[in-house]
Formats: sequence, C-alpha cells, structure tokens
Amino acid sequence: MIICLGPVGSGKTLLLKSLKNSSNVDSTTTAVPTNGTDIINIKIEDTSYQIRELGGSMAPIWPKYFTNISAAGVLLYTVLVHPLLKNTPILLVLSKMDASYRQMRNEALLMLQMRRLQKEATQKITITEYSAITGEGKKDIINWITQKI
Repeated sequence: MIICLGPVGSGKTLLLKSLKNSSNVDSTTTAVPTNGTDIINIKIEDTSYQIRELGGSMAPIWPKYFTNISAAGVLLYTVLVHPLLKNTPILLVLSKMDASYRQMRNEALLMLQMRRLQKEATQKITITEYSAITGEGKKDIINWITQKI
C-alpha cells in the first residue's frame, strides 16, 4: 500500500484525483479537505495500486500551531524516524508547483533541511515536483510508483 501524507491544504486530494484521471482536474477544480482517510485505486498499465490518503486533520502529531512547511517538516521527520519505515522508499512530492509556487521550491527544501536529511536518513528519498492543474511531474510519480512498489 502507498500512503499519501501531508499537512492540511498541501494538495494531496488534487494530486490523487489527477493521478487517477487527469481530465478530472483543471484550473477550476477545488477539493474538499479530507476528514479521516480516503482510498484511491489507480491503474498503471495492467497493475492497480492502492493509495491511502490520510487527511491532514488526522495527524495527531501536528500541533494546531504549525502551518505550511513547518507541519510538513514535522510530519516528514516523524515518518523517517519511525522504526517500521526505516527501509521504506520515500517520494517527497512538492505539490502545487504551478507558476505562482515555483519560487517556493528552494525555500521549501531549505526549510526542510533536505541536504542534511538525505545524508542522515536511512531511506532513499526521491524528490519531485507536481502540478495537479497542468499535470507536470505526473510521469515522474508514475515511474516511481511502478519501480518502487
């Protein structure tokens, strides 16, 4: 099973809708926050993959006072140090990478201390960008899923 995690408003639902069927997402698409969990099945060639989205409100480790990158960083570090996940491949998707968010990529990676993290983590961390609106980055995600799962 693949787990999709991220803070509230990070674009998890649109990412999954777009992976399932790109024609369902355009610039007018909005998403309702996921309360609890949602299971999405996507088919890539002849193989089905189950992705469980955990709504941002489900993560009790995210204090209400964290926002944006801070919440994502807390979640990422918590996932990486969990003993059951020490050899699990990790795909870090920088979502909402439309033109207005593009400049935030380097800032996000800097705030997450990605260089240090990639050196210290036991997992192989792959970083990719994705836009549910344009579909940019979709092939990278699908390739990662088919190679790692």
